[in-house]
Amino acid sequence: MIRAFLSLLLTCCLAAPILAAPTQLPLDQGQRQWLEDHGQLRVGAVLQAPYVQLDRRLQQLSGANVEIINWLAKAMGVELVWRTYDSPEELERALRAGQIDLAPGLGQTPAGLRHWLFSDPYLRVSQLLVGERDGGAAVDLEQLDAASLVAVREGSAVADYLRSTYTNLNLKPMANERQALQALLAEQVRYAVLDEAQLSRLSREQEFAGLAVVGDIGFPQLLRIASRRDWPELASIIDVALRSLPAKDLDQLHERWLQPKYPRLGESAGFWQNLSLLLGVLLLSAAIIITWLRRQQRRLERQLLDARHALQLRDAAEEALRLTQFSIDHSTLGILWVNWDSHVRYANRAAEQMLGYRPGSLADRPLADFQPELDMDRWLNLWRRARNSDEGPLSFETRCLRPDGSWLPADVSLSFLRFGSSEYLVVFLSDATERRRAREALEESEARLKGIASNVPGLVFRLERPQAGAVTDFAFIGEGSEGLVGYSASELLDTGRGIRGLVHPDDRDSYWESQTRALAADRDWHWQGRILTRGGQLRWADIKAGARVFDDGRAVWDGVVWDITDNKQIELELAESRAQLRDLSAHLESVREEEKARIAREVHDELGQVLTVLKLETSMCELAFAGLDSGLRERLESMKRLIAQLFQLVRDVATALRPPILDAGISSAIEWQARRFEARTQIPCLVEVPEQLPQLSDAKAVGLFRVLQEALTNVMRHAEAHTVAVRLSEEEDTLCLRISDDGRGFDTTARHGSSFGLVGMRERVLMLGGNLQIDSQPGEGTTLCVCVALDKEKVA
Repeated sequence: MIRAFLSLLLTCCLAAPILAAPTQLPLDQGQRQWLEDHGQLRVGAVLQAPYVQLDRRLQQLSGANVEIINWLAKAMGVELVWRTYDSPEELERALRAGQIDLAPGLGQTPAGLRHWLFSDPYLRVSQLLVGERDGGAAVDLEQLDAASLVAVREGSAVADYLRSTYTNLNLKPMANERQALQALLAEQVRYAVLDEAQLSRLSREQEFAGLAVVGDIGFPQLLRIASRRDWPELASIIDVALRSLPAKDLDQLHERWLQPKYPRLGESAGFWQNLSLLLGVLLLSAAIIITWLRRQQRRLERQLLDARHALQLRDAAEEALRLTQFSIDHSTLGILWVNWDSHVRYANRAAEQMLGYRPGSLADRPLADFQPELDMDRWLNLWRRARNSDEGPLSFETRCLRPDGSWLPADVSLSFLRFGSSEYLVVFLSDATERRRAREALEESEARLKGIASNVPGLVFRLERPQAGAVTDFAFIGEGSEGLVGYSASELLDTGRGIRGLVHPDDRDSYWESQTRALAADRDWHWQGRILTRGGQLRWADIKAGARVFDDGRAVWDGVVWDITDNKQIELELAESRAQLRDLSAHLESVREEEKARIAREVHDELGQVLTVLKLETSMCELAFAGLDSGLRERLESMKRLIAQLFQLVRDVATALRPPILDAGISSAIEWQARRFEARTQIPCLVEVPEQLPQLSDAKAVGLFRVLQEALTNVMRHAEAHTVAVRLSEEEDTLCLRISDDGRGFDTTARHGSSFGLVGMRERVLMLGGNLQIDSQPGEGTTLCVCVALDKEKVA
C-alpha cells in the first residue's frame, strides 16, 4: 500500500508542467491580425508515449508534445482542439481531409514536404545502443563483428541507416522496442537499438533495471511542428514562438519525458515486502490496543451524552417557553385569549395599548366592554364558526370602543385553540386606522383622477401589464371618450373594443406595429392615424403614452388620445400646396431652360451669322483699301479684333445659357465643366464617370449639370479646397452624382444667412424626384450626393 502511494506521488510530481509561463511574442501587425482572425486551431497527434499519451479515466492528454503545443497556444493566445490518431497514416489522411491545422513531433521527410510546412526542430531524440549493465566502456559499432547480434525495430528508418552505414552489423529485426529489450535480456541478441524516448518509457519497469546505454549510433531524430502548407503565416508564428522558448525549459522537458530512468533501490520488491511485514505487525498490535481503549471510551461517552442530552432538552424547553412568552408580550399585534363565556383570560401589551387600558386591567373583562354590539348570541355563533371552520381563521373588520369614548378601527382574526382540557378563541387585533386613511385617500385620488380625465379635451387611458411576459390590456379609459368617438368608457372596456377597435382598417397595421414595438421595448408609445366614431365619421387622432416599468415586471402606459383632425387637415392642405408650388417651380424651371436654349440658339445662329458677314466685309475692305492708307489698315485690324472678341462673347453667352456639350450626354458635360473649373481656379478636379450610361431625359441631365455648376461655384467661393473629386455612378435603378472637396467644411445644422445656394439645389433635386445629401464638418471637407431615378423604359 505504501509503495503504491509513493509511486502515485512520484507520478503526480512528474505530471506537473515545467515550462515557464509564455512571454509576449515579438510578432508583427500582420501576424497578430492573423491570430485574431484564427482564434481556434485543430491539433492532430499520434498516440505514442511519451510524446502523446491519453489517460482514458480522466480523458486527459499528457506528454512532451502536449506540453510544447499547450505552451505555444498560451503564447499565441489561441484555443486548441485536440484530435488523436493511432498511426501516422491516419494523421496524414486527416490532413488531406482538412480536419487538422498543425501536428507536433513529426520528422521532416521529402514526402512530408508536399503536405506540411515544418518548423525548426525543438527536440533532438538520440538513437541509443543498449546492453547489459556491466560498467564497461562505450561500444564502437564499427568494431562489432557478425557474432554480435543487434536487435532493431523492423521497417524503421534507423534499421535502414544501420544497414547502409555499418555493413559489419548483424541486425535482427523486432516488432517493437519492448521485444528488442526482452530479446536482450533473454541473451538472444548482444545489443538493442531504440530511441531515448522509448527507453525512457521502458526503463522505469523493474524488468529492464539491469540494462544500460552503451553507445549512441549517431542518427538522431529531429522533432518539428508541422502546419498546413496553405497557412504560411501559422508556420512563421510557430517559428517565432519556438525561438522565444528558453533553452533551459526545453532541456527540462527533454529530461522529464525523454531521459531514461532506472528503478532505485527503494523500489525493489523484497525491500518493500519486508517493510510491509514489519509495519503489519506493528499496526496489528496498535489496533488491538486501540480497540480496547475505544470500547471503554464509547461506554463513558454514551453515559455522558445521555446526561448532557437530558439537560439540553430541559434547557431548550425552558428557553422556548420564555421566548414564546416574550414574543407574545412584545408583539405589535394585539392578542387576546377569550373563554367561551366571552371573558378575556389573557391580553398582551399591544392589545392593552390599542384598546386604551392600563397593564393588567383587561383580564376577566367581557368583550362587550369594548365591543357593545357583540351580545352573547353573536359571540356563541362566532365561537361555533371558529371551532368548526376548516378554512382557517375567521377575519373581519370592526371597531372597538375605548374607555375615553373614542373608536378604534381594527382588523380582527379569530383562531380556535385547545390547550389541555381548556378551549379558547385567540383574537388577533391590528390597528386599521392608517389603512382606512390610505384607502379613503386612494378613493379620493381616484375620484379626482376620474374628474380630471373626464374634463380633458381628449381620451385618457391606461394600458397595464400585470407581470413580465403577460398580456397587456386597457385598465382605464376616461369618460372623455364619449365626446371624442361617441362611445362611453364602459362600452369600450366591457366589449373589449378598447382604442384598437376605433382605428380605421387601413391604419390598423401601423397602429399594431407602433404599439407592439413600444410594449416589447417598455418605452413610450406614439402613433398618429385615423379613427372612426360611432356615427362612422373619420377623424385624425394622435396617441401619446408614457411608460413606467416596476421592479416586479409590472408596467403601465398612461396616455391621451387627442383629436388633431383640424391640424391634420391644415397639414394635408399645406403639403398639397407645397407640392403644387414645387410642380409650378419645376414647370417654370423647365420653361426657363427651354427659353435659355432658344436664346442660346438664336444668339449663336443669328449673331454668329451677322458677325461672320461683318468679318467678311471687313476683310474685303482690307483687301481693297488697306494699301491706300496706313491709318485705314490699323483701323481695319482693330475692327477685326473687336469682331473676334464679340465672337468669343457670343459663344460665352450661348454656353452660359445652355452648354452645347449637354447634347453629347451628361458624362461629357461633367468632364467639360470640370476642365473649365480647373482652368479658372487652378484646383485639380478628379472626374470618374462610367463609359456607358443609359440615356437621361433632358430635364434630369440639365438638372444634374446645374447642381454641379452650383456646387463647383460654392467650392470656388467658400471651400478653400486643394482638390475636388466628381464621381458619376449607376447604382441599381438610380444615377448618383457625388462632389467631394477637402476644404474647410461647414456645420450643416447651422443657418447661413440669406444664402439660397443649398436651398436652390435641394429644390431642383426634389423637382427631379431625387434626393440630396450633404455630409460636412468644420475642417473635414464637404461631400454632396445627388441621386435621381433612371427612366424605366430607358433602363430596360
